[in-house]
Amino acid sequence: MHPIIAPEIFTLRPDFVAISLSVRGARNGPSDDASEALLARSVAGLDEAPWADAHLDAWRDAYRAFGAKPKRTPCSAEALRKRARKDGRMRALNAVVDIYNAISLEFAIPVGGEDAESYDGRPRLCRASGQEPFHTTADGRPVVETPDPGEVIWRDDAGVTCRRWNWRQGPRTQITEDSRDMWFVLERLDPMPQTSLLQAGQALTDGLRRLSPDLTVSVLQFDAANPSGLALSSIH
Repeated sequence: MHPIIAPEIFTLRPDFVAISLSVRGARNGPSDDASEALLARSVAGLDEAPWADAHLDAWRDAYRAFGAKPKRTPCSAEALRKRARKDGRMRALNAVVDIYNAISLEFAIPVGGEDAESYDGRPRLCRASGQEPFHTTADGRPVVETPDPGEVIWRDDAGVTCRRWNWRQGPRTQITEDSRDMWFVLERLDPMPQTSLLQAGQALTDGLRRLSPDLTVSVLQFDAANPSGLALSSIH
C-alpha cells in the first residue's frame, strides 16, 4: 500500500519529499527493553541533528501556507520534541510506535505509522474540501470533525486519517499490538539533507526487522520529480 500525493502538495511545497514503506507480515507487541532504549537514546540526542531547528521552521512555514497556526497545532515532530524536552523522557506505547517515535525524535522528522488493514482504499495526501469526516475523540468521547477548506490532510475513502498534514492522527488507523500489515511515511522539507532522510528510512526498516525478520517491505520515494513514486533499493 503506497499513497497518492495530489499535485497541489508539490505546488505548495516543491521541496517536499516523502518515503513510503508498505510492510506486510510484521509483528508488534508491548514495548521491550530495546524499544525503550531507542527512545531514551533519541531523547538524550535531541540536539545532535544540526538541521533540526531549521527543518521545524520549514514545517511551520508550510503550515502557515495552508492557513494553520503552528504555535497552536505544531507538526508531529515538533510536538514530540516539545514533550520529550518537557518530560525528559518519552513514554513507551508499543514496540513499533516506540521505534518510529524514536526516529522522529532523532531526525527531527514527522513519521506516520498506520495499520494498513484499517484503511479503506489507498492513503491520499491532498487539500481538503472541508466536507471530509474526521473521526476522533474529545473529552474521552467519539466526535466527528471536518477539516478547514484548503487544509492539507491525509485521507482514505472513508475520510480523514490525519489532520493538518501530520499534526493529529485519527484513532481508526492507529497501529496497535495486534497490527500485522502496516504503512509508514517519513516527510521531509528543505533543509533536511536527503541522505539523512534515507538514513531515517533505513533505521525504521532495521527496527521493524528486529521484531519481524521475515516481513516484506516495499519502499517508494515521492517528490516533485517522481510524484507517482520511485522504488528505492537503498532501503531494504
